[in-house]
Amino acid sequence: MKKNKKLGALIAVAVIFCALGVVFGNKTTPVAAPAAAPTAVADAGPAAGLYSQTLNDLSGKPQSLAQWKGKPLLVNFWATWCGPCVQEMPELSAIADEENGKRFNVVGVGIDSPSAMSEFAAKHNIKYPLYVGGMGGTELSRAFGNTNGGLPFTVLIGADGQVRKTYLGKLKFDELKADLATL
Repeated sequence: MKKNKKLGALIAVAVIFCALGVVFGNKTTPVAAPAAAPTAVADAGPAAGLYSQTLNDLSGKPQSLAQWKGKPLLVNFWATWCGPCVQEMPELSAIADEENGKRFNVVGVGIDSPSAMSEFAAKHNIKYPLYVGGMGGTELSRAFGNTNGGLPFTVLIGADGQVRKTYLGKLKFDELKADLATL
């Protein structure tokens, strides 16, 4: 009986997060371009917080996110229990595979357990690096303007470290591809 109550509570929490994703889904927030010419300003703003992080990859090995500094980057915050996240990941993986780091890189920060993420990545053949953010990943996404912690949440960061655009909810891939072309 106690197990059923715990399972019910976990399902209720998952439903709430999915509902938040639906409520806030398909909203995008353009970020104004910097007034000055883009110089190496990667030490300021939310991207600096990202680059200062060390998160485990799916094999449990700590990875410094500073390795992505100076490169255009698409950061996707997601979870295996988030319906819109699951729906967008195959197409996001195809873009990452097609691009292969030529103009930009794609990374995922999972708000989930390492085992659930590993199982999902293997099942869906995800082609880009995934890092285990856990609940700390939610705080990191908030630094980029995701005040409610909704998922999926995606951030487009220029090579200069400036946030170009944020996307709350399931990605509209035509819009994303147009934004990526501006990098």
